[in-house]
Amino acid sequence: MQAFAFTGRTRAGEAITGERQAESMEAMVSALRREQILITRIDPLKARATKAAPRASGKVPAKSLAIFTRQFSVMIDAGLPLVQCLDILGKQEPHKRFAATILKVREEVESGLSLADAMRKHPRTFDALFTNMIQAGEAGGILDTILKRLATYIEKNVKLIGQVKSAMIYPVAVILIAAVVVGVILWKVIPTFAQMFAGLGAELPLPTRIVIALSNNLVAYGPFLIMGLAGAAFAVRQFYRTNQGRHLIDRWLLKTPIIGMILRKVAVARFCRTLSTLISSGVPLLDGLEITAKTAGNAIIEDAIMETRASIERGETVSKPLSETKVFPPMVTQMIGVGEATGALDMMLEKIADFYEDEVDTAVAGLLTLLEPVMISFLGVIVGGIVISMYLPIFDLISKLT
Repeated sequence: MQAFAFTGRTRAGEAITGERQAESMEAMVSALRREQILITRIDPLKARATKAAPRASGKVPAKSLAIFTRQFSVMIDAGLPLVQCLDILGKQEPHKRFAATILKVREEVESGLSLADAMRKHPRTFDALFTNMIQAGEAGGILDTILKRLATYIEKNVKLIGQVKSAMIYPVAVILIAAVVVGVILWKVIPTFAQMFAGLGAELPLPTRIVIALSNNLVAYGPFLIMGLAGAAFAVRQFYRTNQGRHLIDRWLLKTPIIGMILRKVAVARFCRTLSTLISSGVPLLDGLEITAKTAGNAIIEDAIMETRASIERGETVSKPLSETKVFPPMVTQMIGVGEATGALDMMLEKIADFYEDEVDTAVAGLLTLLEPVMISFLGVIVGGIVISMYLPIFDLISKLT
């Protein structure tokens, strides 16, 4: 896009000047003529790079996107012009990169692009689901309604992801705390006991010898252990980026006890919520399934959805191929079949999504309730075992003295 400065007159004879961006001077002239502006002068501007200017089209937090969409829908519903809405939202957005993207979209809309096409130029911020729904809203003249549905969808999706993270944070935090505590004890405390026992010349029990050996190895090989763990984490991450690795790890996650059940329910809820939102917004079913597959978040679920899409292209219903994938629970496929038969597929998908989101709530609460005593017991056994093993020789010496 190039920047141009122009001067001209409106149909009422008022002088007008300004700066806009367009792909070429011809495109700029065409855009101004569509606005019925008589151009008297137009010159290209030299691009001026500013170090402080934030880069557009970056990834933004889902919460910021939800707030933007909700505010956008309220402004459109109130009758504010589209360009003015984008200008206000861009200037008040606290996330600098997102603000730059919004203002860039405003410039592209001013230059004559539709809102959906302008947003498609920023795929890292506005994904296919977002832009397809915006396009459907513009075509049907119901942009405010579509934005409300989008805002609701993003808010529910943020809540769903937050529930899964909350289920994972607690055990990970406890394990990390246990590792730090044990590491400090083995590194600083145990060597002192080892020197004392060596001075006494007493025969040490097996648990004490094991703890001292662990302490010596931690001091000698600790840096190599940390480097090995970091290398293993990096290797797993790189492996997950491959097609085979993603399928293998995602399949294993779905089969994991408790966590796999929660992830499956999250995937079903997201699938139903996304597809319901797209269908109710006027997006064709096949396009909706393709978009839903890309936002599934799990390679196995994505494959199942794409297999269903291929079967529908051959003339089958939605429920039958879904049930044949063995990924979705029977209750889900049966309810989808009822929705197809009654012509209310979007409403049925929304009800399934509500049900499974409640199921995720219950499962996460139950998991956290179960994990709390287990993690505390785990930490107590590890630290308590080390302390007892260090005091066993002292107890032996005291018993011999008495």
